[in-house]
Amino acid sequence: MVKITVNGREHALDLDPETPLLWVIREHIGLTGTKYGCGIAQCGACTVFLNGAAVRACSTPLSAAAGGSILTIEGLESAQGRAIQAAWAELDVVQCGFCQSGQIMSATALLTQNPSPTDADIDAAMSGNICRCATYARIRSAIKQAAAALA
Repeated sequence: MVKITVNGREHALDLDPETPLLWVIREHIGLTGTKYGCGIAQCGACTVFLNGAAVRACSTPLSAAAGGSILTIEGLESAQGRAIQAAWAELDVVQCGFCQSGQIMSATALLTQNPSPTDADIDAAMSGNICRCATYARIRSAIKQAAAALA
């Protein structure tokens, strides 16, 4: 049995400890906001917070999360997360929407660590998140708008 807390709710799971956290979240806990993109931690669609740090759930084994606290897009309620989500909606960042939960999680992590990011800071923090629709300019604008709203 591996115990984890997801969005404030404790789960005891009898699964292979090497099961990727992504599949634990999606298939065993039933939260589908975290997406499968590449499976090799390169696209960012599966980004979640594990004990407060942004991680790629597709390459993080359940054993690494044992006893830990996971936050998914469904549980994102911080001031930074709300500001990012509001800016995303206001600026129509989303096109297909597939990458957006990972983008929002990464952007929230950025604003949590750096409340006034420069373009270079944003580019560096978001470089591991791929958007096939190429809404990068709107993503940067939304992060800046969220930062301004939080200031």
